[in-house]
Amino acid sequence: MKIINRIISLVRGEESYIENAKKYINSGDFSSNTKYFIWVDLKNFKVNIFTGSKDNWKLVHSYLCTIGKKSTPTPKGSFKVGIKGLYFGVEKGYKCWYYTQIKGNYLFHSIIYNLDGSVRDGRLGMALSDGCVRLEKINAKWIYDNIPEGTKVYIS
Repeated sequence: MKIINRIISLVRGEESYIENAKKYINSGDFSSNTKYFIWVDLKNFKVNIFTGSKDNWKLVHSYLCTIGKKSTPTPKGSFKVGIKGLYFGVEKGYKCWYYTQIKGNYLFHSIIYNLDGSVRDGRLGMALSDGCVRLEKINAKWIYDNIPEGTKVYIS
């Protein structure tokens, strides 16, 4: 019974988070040049993806992420999605898959993999990157596949 109650509590907590995220974005006068809008919630380690338009955003995905550590923080502010690529890091002995540019060298991308395909660092929900936003591979791929260039990214 304790496990079931814990699961119910977690589900309710996630539902509450989703409602609060929608309220926050729809009361904040946020717009985007595309039908998508991304809010990176640094406090809760979440990448929230909305579809719609100003004052009428609907949350379609909320992904757990890893953000920049204190010495190399993820930049705060408003940005627009730039270039994309399949992977990077091979010359340094690792692979980060499905990158989508936030600003300069700051990217959304997968967790870090070894060249043999095994996970090198799969930790999420922490501040430990060099400033990029790390996601599960499948979630980085969703952004890579679906979020167009010019989409507004708000990081706070």
